[in-house]
Amino acid sequence: MTFDTLLLPLQSSAGDAVAGLFALLFALVVLVAVVGGMWLTFSKAGEPGWAAIVPIYNVYVMLKIGGNEWWWLLLLFVPLVNVFVTVKMSIDVAKSFGCGVLFGIGLWLLPVVFFPVLGFGDYDYRGPGGSGPSSGQSF
Repeated sequence: MTFDTLLLPLQSSAGDAVAGLFALLFALVVLVAVVGGMWLTFSKAGEPGWAAIVPIYNVYVMLKIGGNEWWWLLLLFVPLVNVFVTVKMSIDVAKSFGCGVLFGIGLWLLPVVFFPVLGFGDYDYRGPGGSGPSSGQSF
């Protein structure tokens, strides 16, 4: 067995490059959808839209929109507790826009779908936890 035979499985083809390009384009579309949805969601809540692209600060803004305390951000660094915090945070954000628990779970599980729906849809911000006046859609 020669050295060339050992390297044969490590060679790439044009098909691999095309597959990588499609994967990159798909990832960019997903990124733009989530960031765009979060940007508009933050703007509807009276927060700066650019906060959607700032790591950690965007989570703080989501906690603020949902009516949670700032120190919940620290709980995200605790294993297993962070799962509860992210689910609760997503549900609270959904309630702040007049949506139900299922929509909040959707925000948690499929942000690529539910943040654009929330941002581009007819949902109005009702205050932390949905305490404001009722208007817009509900789910």
